Amino acid sequence: MQLDLYDLLEKMETAKQADIPFVIYKKPKENVVRAFFQKDSTLYFSKDLSESGFVFAPFESASKSILFPKEKSDYHHAGWKEFSLQEDYYKNSVNSEKTKNNNFLSSGRQKHLNLVEKGINSIQKGKLSKVVLSRKEEIELLNFDAKVVFQKLLATYPLTFVYCWFHPKVGFWMGATPETLIKIKSNHFKTMALASTQNYEGTLDVKWGEKEVQEQQFVTDYICSNLADSKLKIGKPFTLKAGSLLHICSEISGKLSSKEQLLKLVKSLHPTPAVCGLPKEKAKKFILKNESYDREFYTGFLGEIHCNDNNNKEMEETNLFVNLRCMQLQVQKAIVYIGGGITINSIAEKEWEETVAKSAIMKRVL
Repeated sequence: MQLDLYDLLEKMETAKQADIPFVIYKKPKENVVRAFFQKDSTLYFSKDLSESGFVFAPFESASKSILFPKEKSDYHHAGWKEFSLQEDYYKNSVNSEKTKNNNFLSSGRQKHLNLVEKGINSIQKGKLSKVVLSRKEEIELLNFDAKVVFQKLLATYPLTFVYCWFHPKVGFWMGATPETLIKIKSNHFKTMALASTQNYEGTLDVKWGEKEVQEQQFVTDYICSNLADSKLKIGKPFTLKAGSLLHICSEISGKLSSKEQLLKLVKSLHPTPAVCGLPKEKAKKFILKNESYDREFYTGFLGEIHCNDNNNKEMEETNLFVNLRCMQLQVQKAIVYIGGGITINSIAEKEWEETVAKSAIMKRVL
């Protein structure tokens, strides 16, 4: 059902207050906001990603994907017109957040530096080629309004996948992620090798260092080696803008032989080297042992599976995104998750600074 955006956001707020599971989201470069409102509060899980609906999967396992089944949900959509917000709009909130979280940043800094040094040491010993290490920040929320924050995310990051997801038995998450895990239309799929970060300074014509280029090549090589039998086409690396940050990206495409192949394909990709490391299982084991907290759905994936495209009612689409630039919302606080890829050329202090830049993405909309 088509609604006015204001009405759709009001419906979202009503559902949250009534403990009704829902997700509201906008795909990159689209001007349509979509939503699933589940008809009951049952916690459903996808068996093999062959169902239709919306999935939300944790970092640790693609087989634990939470599903809002299409047949057990009401679907709505609304038009959205892109607009710009001035920097002054955020000025007061950003300054206050810096003050509020100064003590946390000071204490968290040394802990993260130690973690990164441990990762670099493991790479130097030849145990890993790359490992992605993360941290979290807790931010006090006063007078939080999900409708306002969601609209800020839409306005600030129109080229990302923007979402607000809630289930009373799981939690409340929001985010704006630039990374596609996989997109499938008919039997053709597209994915991307995304890695490396620097601040956007007004131009896409930037230089990337050896460490950043190597990090992105690791991701490309890994994906291609896992999809070798899918007749791949690999695009040249380019600089991708996501909000106030830049990344190196290569687009990769190929063919799927059947709908049932999706879970196998997702398992081969998730978690990607951009959120885990290489070799994947060793890097994942290092993360689970040393990060000292549960990532939960941060660096998991989310999105539509086997849903009809609006322009062609017979054409099913799957659009899955890596859950980056996200936050978990709790009573009067937000938990913001941020991380970065560590290679043999990493410098711990610069890796810390990268996480600070990434955390600002969520802070500036709170």
